Amino acid sequence: MAIAGTVTVPPGLLVLVAAVCCVRVGELSLARRNTRWTAARGGVEYGSRSYPVVIVLHTGLILGILLEVTLAHRPFVPLLGWSAVAALVLVQAVRGWCMRALGPLWNTRIIVVPGHPLVRHGPYRFMRHPNYTVVVLEGIALPMVHGAWLTAALFTFLNTPFLLFWARAEDRVLRLAP
Repeated sequence: MAIAGTVTVPPGLLVLVAAVCCVRVGELSLARRNTRWTAARGGVEYGSRSYPVVIVLHTGLILGILLEVTLAHRPFVPLLGWSAVAALVLVQAVRGWCMRALGPLWNTRIIVVPGHPLVRHGPYRFMRHPNYTVVVLEGIALPMVHGAWLTAALFTFLNTPFLLFWARAEDRVLRLAP
């Protein structure tokens, strides 16, 4: 696809980005449905004022990949690219495991249903915030499919402190939940 007549986006990158965007749209749809489910059971959202940061960071990740690869002419390096694709497949499987373990409690927001027991099965029996680990790994692997190392570094630098803040906020409200 030509941009400004001279710069082209590699077709494989367009397919990858389109696939990621489709997955995100599906996740947001599921999150909306789960929000309705939790609201019907008295769920309370926390940290809603910081949610736009999530949107900006993840939109920036996608745009950063497209811009860096096209403007800096990042080539697809097979060993790095296919290794990053394999990592993406693995982290998506772990994300699916997280979603399955949480069921209707899974969300892109922090929503707590009072009286609902803490999930301690699936990947949650091994670590407290496996989905946040998935986000960190995905933020590295996705740009590296096409060698967008600057985007991977910048996203990780900006997103990691936010995820730490988000995880602490989630821990705090879960401890306080009846």
